[in-house]
Amino acid sequence: MAESYNDWWSLAGVDALVGETPAGWLAAPPANDPAPARPKMAPAIAAEPEAPPLPAALQRQEVVAAPVAKGPVELPGDWATFQSWLADHPDVPGSQWDARRVLPVGDAGAPLMLLTAWPEIDDQRDGELFAGPAGKLLDAMLRAIGTTRDACYMASLAVTRPPGGRCDERDLGELDRLLWHHLRLARPGRLLLIGSDIVRMAAKIALPDARGNLLDINQDGGKVEAVAIAHPAMLLARPAQKAAAWDSLKLFNRGR
Repeated sequence: MAESYNDWWSLAGVDALVGETPAGWLAAPPANDPAPARPKMAPAIAAEPEAPPLPAALQRQEVVAAPVAKGPVELPGDWATFQSWLADHPDVPGSQWDARRVLPVGDAGAPLMLLTAWPEIDDQRDGELFAGPAGKLLDAMLRAIGTTRDACYMASLAVTRPPGGRCDERDLGELDRLLWHHLRLARPGRLLLIGSDIVRMAAKIALPDARGNLLDINQDGGKVEAVAIAHPAMLLARPAQKAAAWDSLKLFNRGR
């Protein structure tokens, strides 16, 4: 009987006598190795004394260039120089957005000047103003008022197209100076403003308010008759606006 009890407890995992006092069965036994000796500290090295500063006359002097304020771009005063300046000068306002410039075509003193704010996407790609389908529509509109593009002076205020067809206020300020200088040298008989951006800059009104009205653009104390229309690219996208453009163009035929 005693053996059967022992076997039962052995199977239950009890194989040693248990006393009355609790024992820390899971506590790690103390290490038998002696504690490692602490490393000896290296003797402190005395810091070298700092070298005395050089006399002011021998010290290196850093020259800081004062920022130079960049003034307004100088605009050429005669026609031939102005046209060459538009073609290749790096400081031309509105030339910074593309490597290829779309230049004016025609002569000063033309009976009609066609002016837009900047080249359209097709113009920038082809390197000429009013290219592609928009140009064909413009040619038809000019024939309707008895002229052709060969008889006109065509120009964009900026010779490259800004990203998205929009520019910031700083660029607009430089383009405004260029606008009035360009008109002064071109001396057109009449002015056709093409597109809402150039209408806003030259006539100081929105395109819807300018439609169907003969505008007077002040230039050097005189006035140039002007008419405003939407850009032909816009008219192709919104044919319903063609009637308003025709109403404006017919103003050029008054008095003939």
